[in-house]
This record gives sequence, structure tokens and C-alpha cells, in this order.
Amino acid sequence: MPKQLIKGNEALVKGAVLAGCRAFYGYPITPANEIAEAAALYVPQAGGVFLQAESEVAAINMIYGASSAGIRAMTASSGPGISLMQEGVSYLAGAELPCVIVDISRAGPGLGNIAPEQGDYFQVVKGGGHGNYRTPVLAPASAQEMCDLTRLAFDLADSYRTPVYVMADGFIGQMMEPVDFLSVDPYHPRTPEWAVDGTSKTRHNLVTSIYIQPDDMERHIRKLEAKYQIITREETRWENYRTDDAELVFVGYGIISRILKSVVGMLRDRGVKAGLLRPIT
Repeated sequence: MPKQLIKGNEALVKGAVLAGCRAFYGYPITPANEIAEAAALYVPQAGGVFLQAESEVAAINMIYGASSAGIRAMTASSGPGISLMQEGVSYLAGAELPCVIVDISRAGPGLGNIAPEQGDYFQVVKGGGHGNYRTPVLAPASAQEMCDLTRLAFDLADSYRTPVYVMADGFIGQMMEPVDFLSVDPYHPRTPEWAVDGTSKTRHNLVTSIYIQPDDMERHIRKLEAKYQIITREETRWENYRTDDAELVFVGYGIISRILKSVVGMLRDRGVKAGLLRPIT
């Protein structure tokens, strides 16, 4: 694909397809609707499956099934829908199933409104469902990163066998920017060794998050915790912007980081040594 002027939400879907996403299940919600719309077009064209589920609860459980079969799968929603998915996300984390979950954040709590907001931070970063689990989170700040970080999300999900969030907001999802899709290398699908795909090769595999015996449960929790520590150590990403001599450093991610870059520039013009730390994970 050449460079295109495209919305962030659509760029995310094109990046997902290039990353090997072959299953998308979701339910409409603003401001994430363009993701489902684009997935309905591009995922089937790549030989995959798109299905509008009857609810967010159904969608996340369809993701569980597709991921169990070793298929790269993705869903997308916003605050209220992400809340409804939390039980399923916990099951995915407990069963160590890779997938990508996109949160195009909007204002809350409650029904809130459809304006962009970053209020889902703690829910997504700290693990919003029940039990002892965490999920890696990637926070794009441009349409290009909506594409590139989605590819990275699929790779991280497969490498560590975990759900991975891509957390953006309505501004990034709706804005149109040039995106170079050549920067994303095409993915060549392969069935993981642990998958349950209906063939004789995988018939003895077991995908589960239930551990009846306390000792088994403890070992599993310790295994997950060790994995999260490795992810934290190996996969933490950030951007430093004019921080070498900074005396005042702002911290902001996503669309806020772009605003803060302008603020840093204005303060520098006034003689204030300002900088920005942008968390990407």
C-alpha cells in the first residue's frame, strides 16, 4: 500500500490486516465505529472473518474462540463497551490467549458523552477485570502509530501469549493524516504449537483458565506474574522530547502529548527549560 491520507481508525485496521488479523468481532459504539466499518471491508478481503456480534460480551468471547484456534483476532470498542468485556479479558489473560483489544476512549463515567477522554487509563493499564492479571497497553499519538503500534500489538500478544490493548481516543481515531503502510512488513500466518485448531496435531492441546487445586492456581499466578515482569523489563517504550536540559518535564500520552509538545515549544520561547516524557507503553 502507498502512503495515504487516512483516518486513524481506518489506518489501525489496515495495519491490523497487514499484521495478519484474520478475525474481527465487535459491536458498534462511537467513537470506534469506523474500525468495525473498515474491518468489515478489509478483513474479508484478506480471507478473514468479520462478524458484528450481538453485544460486547459476545464479541470478546468470540475473540476467545478464535484465539484458541491460533487465529490473530481483534476487537474494538470504547469505555462502556470495554467495561462489558472485562470478564472475557480476564478469561483471555488467564488462558494466556493472544489478541488485540482496541479502546478508542471517550468521556465517562457512566454514559458520559462521545467526546475524547483518557479516563479509561486505570481500567486498561491495571487490568480492569477480576483476578491477578495485567495487560500490555500501547498508546499511539498519530495515525501512523495507529498502524504501526497495532502491528506491534499483535507481535507482543503472540510473543507473550497475552491480550494487548491499543488505547487511543476519538481525536486520534477521527483525524486524517498521511500514513505510510510500507513501514509495516506483511505477516505470514502460522498455527501456534499450543492452539486448538481441530487437527490431529493439536488434539491433545488444552486451553483453559480454570485451576481447581490451590497449588496449581498458585503456580499459574506466579507464572503470569513472572511473564508480566519480563514484559515490563523488555517492552517498555517511551519518547523523550527536549528533556536533556529540562527543568520542567511534562508527562502525557496519546493526543495530549502532541498538545504538550506545542506547550514545551512555547515555554522554551519564554526561557523555560521544559520537556516532555511520552509513555508509548
